[in-house]
Amino acid sequence: MLILLTNDDGIYAPGLAALETELRQIGDVVVVAPATEQSGVGHSITFLRPLVCKEVFAGDRRRGWAVEGSPADCVKIGVFEFCERRPDLVVSGINGGLNAGINVLYSGTVAAAIEGAFFGITSIAVSLEFNEHAAFDRCAQQARGIIAQILARKGPQPELYNLNFPTKAMHEPKGLAVVPMGVQRYGEHFIKRKDPRGRTYYWATNDPPPRAAEHETDLSALAKGFVTLTPLQYDMTRVPALDTLQSWQLRLPE
Repeated sequence: MLILLTNDDGIYAPGLAALETELRQIGDVVVVAPATEQSGVGHSITFLRPLVCKEVFAGDRRRGWAVEGSPADCVKIGVFEFCERRPDLVVSGINGGLNAGINVLYSGTVAAAIEGAFFGITSIAVSLEFNEHAAFDRCAQQARGIIAQILARKGPQPELYNLNFPTKAMHEPKGLAVVPMGVQRYGEHFIKRKDPRGRTYYWATNDPPPRAAEHETDLSALAKGFVTLTPLQYDMTRVPALDTLQSWQLRLPE
């Protein structure tokens, strides 16, 4: 099995290294990751300037390629240029920080997995709750085990998954919850301050946190200490509304 591994924290991120080590137990791994951190860039791609790529070595071993671009760029150029054949799996992570709820829409980590799904390749985003002493090695072990189970049980069609680990699960695991993505809006509060030159600037926060949903979501399950797995799709068409909208028989104005 050929695995394309990327992330949005950069090619030297500890989460990427930990996951690379574990994934090498189940397949051949090609690492193509951003040269610098690209957190929160979403699904941006580079097309107004060339993509500069540099080989990165760990001792005498070629570890992979550092790309002066976004996570989605890394997957795209990885599939077309750096993999000797079409990858069987794309994995993005381990991200330093959860990618759950509506943060999925901003995440470079998840965007890389979505880019893999564009190519019809099963893709998985992996994230670990931020902690200065994050247990990336332990998380990578658990992620590898879950990924192996998914690959053994999924059907022949390519799938897209979002896998999140709370810090609690590294020490007192409660189990794996298969749950939908939470869509509650964050507070998006801004702190207003003055810099030393008297200029106004704003510091974004996530306060207040999103309200609890009536049903279990990735946000609520993570808060309880569960590892969460969410199947995603990139087709954003609201299918139930199509018939209604078509029945309106809208026309261009004359």
